[in-house]
Amino acid sequence: MIRLEARGRPPPLVSAAAPLGAVLAALALATLPLLAAGAPVGPAFALMAAGAAGSVFALTETLTRATPLILTGLAAAVAFRARLYNVGAEGQLYAGALAAVTVGSGAIDAPPAVLVPLILLVSALGGAVLMLGPTLLKAKLGVDEVVTTLLLNFIVLLFVQMMLEGPLKDPMGGGWPQSEPILDAGILPPLVERMRLHSGLILGVGLCVIMHTLMARTVLGLKIRAVGDNASAAQYAGISVTGVIVTVGCLSGALAGLAGASEVAGLKGYLTADLSRGFGYAGIVVAMIAGLQPLLVLPAAIVIAGIFVGADTMSRTMNVSNYIADLVVAFALLSVLVSSLFVRFRLRWR
Repeated sequence: MIRLEARGRPPPLVSAAAPLGAVLAALALATLPLLAAGAPVGPAFALMAAGAAGSVFALTETLTRATPLILTGLAAAVAFRARLYNVGAEGQLYAGALAAVTVGSGAIDAPPAVLVPLILLVSALGGAVLMLGPTLLKAKLGVDEVVTTLLLNFIVLLFVQMMLEGPLKDPMGGGWPQSEPILDAGILPPLVERMRLHSGLILGVGLCVIMHTLMARTVLGLKIRAVGDNASAAQYAGISVTGVIVTVGCLSGALAGLAGASEVAGLKGYLTADLSRGFGYAGIVVAMIAGLQPLLVLPAAIVIAGIFVGADTMSRTMNVSNYIADLVVAFALLSVLVSSLFVRFRLRWR
């Protein structure tokens, strides 16, 4: 008979190998739909690798796709660490993007040194405000934040579509529902000439370091970890659980809102209803692969972004649907959940 036995403290090698094993397992499972589509597995994966990192252009595209994933991954990682299950990063991303174009498309005329930080600030506030309601409902009334944050995603997207068909619609947009463009002074500077990679990546990397420092080296980080480990014990120790939950919720929403700013002010220059390719949901996978560790969010986001970009290249070359990337990401999440089980428990025979 096989039974599960809890580990006291997981060995570092097991903890480190679990996310890598999850990604490899996801790629192995991805061979099934590839075979079903009649595509040769080896060449397909080779094309994915080349499309993700086979040239300077491919690498910059991967890093460009990784930028919003870093921010939404951080949003999920910080919230989940306090057992606040924010699945509304998609809506918070759109709220941040909406705030960015509202301020940056002409409402304020200022030099880049003023306008860019202002756009980032209002975007963070937009995401934080959207997350404040579900957080207070959870802290005060015990309302399930998974339900409220998930439903808010659809509400925000419908609101964005309404605004793009009304007050924010660009009269020069040729009839397409899109906002007026952000002023040149509000655009995030590019990092590589003639490439789409922008300085939002630097923002994401810097926030990974800041969030790691906050979680590992500050009193607030200690309180967040305490609430996440055992809220009742944290309350007994004198920690304001409600205060910590509200703080974490606003911080998580702000990070997701910045992802919206990075897309409109760094990549597209204007807001459309299809701004996000599911970055809010993919950020949850990034956070899980990273083990909710802010520094590990960076490589996890790059891996997931590489899968998406590589799948696009493979689909164009081999006439295979690029939805294979969504399958790989879904497999990765399932594999992470299974691998986390083996991190916490070991198999015993008796």
